[in-house]
Amino acid sequence: MHEKITLAHGSGGVEMQDLIEKLILTKFKPGKVGGGVGLIDMEDSATIPLGDVHVVVTMDSYTVNPIFFPGGDIGKLAITGTINDLVVKGAKPLAIMDSIVVEEGFSVSELNRILDSMRKIVKSEGIALIGGDFKVMPRGSLDQIVISTVGIGIAKANELLLDSNVKPGDAIIITGTIGEHGAVIMALQSGINVSSTTLRSDCEPLTKVMNIVVGVGGVHAAKDPTRGGLAMALNEMAKKSGVTIVIEEDKVPIRDEVKAYCEMLGIDPLVLACEGRALLAVSSDRADDIVEALRSEGYVDACIIGKAVQGRPGYVLMRTSIGGLVVVEPPRGEIVPRIC
Repeated sequence: MHEKITLAHGSGGVEMQDLIEKLILTKFKPGKVGGGVGLIDMEDSATIPLGDVHVVVTMDSYTVNPIFFPGGDIGKLAITGTINDLVVKGAKPLAIMDSIVVEEGFSVSELNRILDSMRKIVKSEGIALIGGDFKVMPRGSLDQIVISTVGIGIAKANELLLDSNVKPGDAIIITGTIGEHGAVIMALQSGINVSSTTLRSDCEPLTKVMNIVVGVGGVHAAKDPTRGGLAMALNEMAKKSGVTIVIEEDKVPIRDEVKAYCEMLGIDPLVLACEGRALLAVSSDRADDIVEALRSEGYVDACIIGKAVQGRPGYVLMRTSIGGLVVVEPPRGEIVPRIC
């Protein structure tokens, strides 16, 4: 355990997981309500069981830098991220609460622009913003704006999707190209102008995606690969489920522009955050149907990237383009700070 908090502790990788497990989980036990999902489960959402229905709750804070980026802004990101944490758990989102803290001197027109982005998403998704809080910090004590949200949804007990439910034999599906949100933020933080390119954040709600795949059936687990990217999401699924996950390098969809920025800046695209992609573990006999259904609805880059097997629990392996196997480690270090 580090003696001081570093940027790495907020990047979604090994350091953050280690801090949560050693500093937080040890203090708050049992960390759940009855037979619900709670702190101990290390899921992105918790649940409170009420008979055959679970109230699903998620909470997050957003500190992205810059606050406006191609494809979105901190407001769109906050509402979208909250929705996505609910729907990948099999829940129907109902309501959101928010807490907005701004620095003294923050532009009212920029705040209005951010609120409009938030309003647009909740309206299109049919979700109510039912309350919140607004505070101002003295100039210099906060970097522009932080938005925290609480999302509330409901799910039937037998329809909850948990990271720990990947089964040997499951096909692993990603619903689109990876790393675009992370690549945009990384490039902007590095001073690279991306306005002349087609590269945009993939920030979008996953409600339609999850409705499609759940409608086909056979989904055992789902996760949105945000901080820590595909690499962290796969490792969490493999560790919690006690399986080995093997992916094929040539099958992971990555746009050429993302590859180019990653090569330029020395970042593995597997660790870059997505904000509009779902990682799925599905029954092998339904995998092709799910991919076909997604592609028919416009998600043309959805594909099967690997499978779960019985093996060394918690390992993620990648078969490279030349046929070798390499271990996909959970990310360490700062990766891209303040990405979401």
